[in-house]
Amino acid sequence: MLALVVLTMVPLMWCGMIVAISFIETPLKFRAPGMTHALGVGIGRLVFKALNYVEAALAVVFVGSWTQRHDLVGVTAAVLMVLCTAALTLQMTVLRPAMAKRTKALAATALNQPGTAPVKGKTGTLTHLAYIGSEAFKVVALPIIGIHIILAVAA
Repeated sequence: MLALVVLTMVPLMWCGMIVAISFIETPLKFRAPGMTHALGVGIGRLVFKALNYVEAALAVVFVGSWTQRHDLVGVTAAVLMVLCTAALTLQMTVLRPAMAKRTKALAATALNQPGTAPVKGKTGTLTHLAYIGSEAFKVVALPIIGIHIILAVAA
């Protein structure tokens, strides 16, 4: 029974966390009064590191429950979960570390040049855009996984 609850809950909770952090909190943070670009990306570096570790824990919990109730995870849900886990692995091992180098350099520059104004209209690097794309993929895939499992339970 616990595996059933976890299999239906984890993908939807995981999706909600991504939406809340990546697509609501992050853009709004840069609109806060007095928020500099350097401070915003410094906070983001901490928040996304924590988010990725929580996502990894959720993936492990999901897979553990999957081993208990493999009958509920069909091919579509399985493939999407593997792809979500691969996207998370890419974020944690390649994309976020590459972005951290850039944000640390930005923070160092801001410390050496106090009063640095926020950067306006700056587009992200290709790495940043890849990170956003992988987040968007997970936001689409995770609810589909949850829905497929709920339908498998109902069947």
